[in-house]
Amino acid sequence: TDLPKSLCEISMLAASRTCRRIAPRAVGATRNLNVHEYIAMETMNKHGISVPAGHVATTPEEAQHCFKKLGGGKDKDVVIKAQVLSGGRGLGTFKNGFKGGVHMVTKEQEAHDFAKSMLGEELVTKQNANGIICNKVYLMERIYMRRELYLSILMDRGSGGPLLVASPFGGTSIEDVAASNPDAIFTLPIPITDNSIPDDTCAKMAENLGFEPDKAGYDKIQTLMKNLYKMFLDLDCTQAELNPVAETPDGDIVVCDAKVNFDGNAEFRQSEIFARRDLTQEDAREVEASKYDLNYIGLDGNIGCMVNGAGLAMSTMDIITLKGGSPANFLDVGGGATETQVQKAFELLNSDNNVQAILVNIFGGIMRCDVIAAGIINAAKEIGMKKPIVIRLQGTNVEAAKKLIEGCGFRMILADDLEDAAAKAVGVADIAKQANDLHLGVKFEGFGL
Repeated sequence: TDLPKSLCEISMLAASRTCRRIAPRAVGATRNLNVHEYIAMETMNKHGISVPAGHVATTPEEAQHCFKKLGGGKDKDVVIKAQVLSGGRGLGTFKNGFKGGVHMVTKEQEAHDFAKSMLGEELVTKQNANGIICNKVYLMERIYMRRELYLSILMDRGSGGPLLVASPFGGTSIEDVAASNPDAIFTLPIPITDNSIPDDTCAKMAENLGFEPDKAGYDKIQTLMKNLYKMFLDLDCTQAELNPVAETPDGDIVVCDAKVNFDGNAEFRQSEIFARRDLTQEDAREVEASKYDLNYIGLDGNIGCMVNGAGLAMSTMDIITLKGGSPANFLDVGGGATETQVQKAFELLNSDNNVQAILVNIFGGIMRCDVIAAGIINAAKEIGMKKPIVIRLQGTNVEAAKKLIEGCGFRMILADDLEDAAAKAVGVADIAKQANDLHLGVKFEGFGL
């Protein structure tokens, strides 16, 4: 399942900055690519991994046709799944009141009706409280299972390379298994220099999953591990999570659901898979920021932040919170930002209806303070910056930056240190919020409010 946006996600973004700077620029600031389930299933099938037959539909009529193609209602049962990039689909509720993003389909008309209730609607899940649009549904044959397993390969900081993770208790959230029965989760590191999983690693994990040598599934589960790792390497995956993996009564091993992520730095050599990125499933602000190589993550607060350096950005968000405010975003312009990038960053902050004040915190090392100041001024002139700006600048060319700000004709709030800047940003944001809540006009001198 997908992790919700969190400080963990932001920390991972920060830690990857050094690697991203040496990658081709086509990547921009895109984080790891997450694809829909049906794409993951197609991809695994191409790599010799057994998956159920399935078809994707974008209209109720197509869903009905897919049901027929799968032989639904005759020899096979069919499952219909909403294709949204969020975990917890089965327990979610669409905003039109339709409950559940996963349903068993036994009749042709049901396929039509279920699809009609899902397509074009927003599904609210435990991971996406605001809802996420469903533009596709995936119909797949139902697999009858003797038991359900969990299997994944992911990049692990602790072992410094790929990690094979498995549990005999699949079909449920692995986080729940970790909480209730941590001894049921097995992990084995894969040597990062190896092009395949060592045979002894596969054999050990097969035994951990309860397979016995000379039994039907023993070799098949190991073949799955090897094929999955080959796909992991060939496609620059960062995570391939299979849950559940079904062991059928006949001893076959079939992957019934999967989440696969791809390294955003590898877009230049994985153009085919990245061409299938679904922008409708992503925050529009983050999509726009990635076009300009800006590291941006939208949050729920009302103080827009623009900072250079991921660590400084995290510290800025922390001190805003300590001062009683709430950051509206994580935005790191990096050490080599141009005036155009700075201007685009301000356009993003200015267009966010939740943002009621903007805090700029720049420590000029590689990044020059005068470049930041020029970008801010250009944004104010060209897009009519109407929100109060609090600026804290230190470092390279700081005096030149202050002269630009003083002579620009716009009144901006300068601060000498971060604590002072955060307090001022929280204060003006609170004034703006109270005025909006009371439907009162408020004017911050120099901003035309």
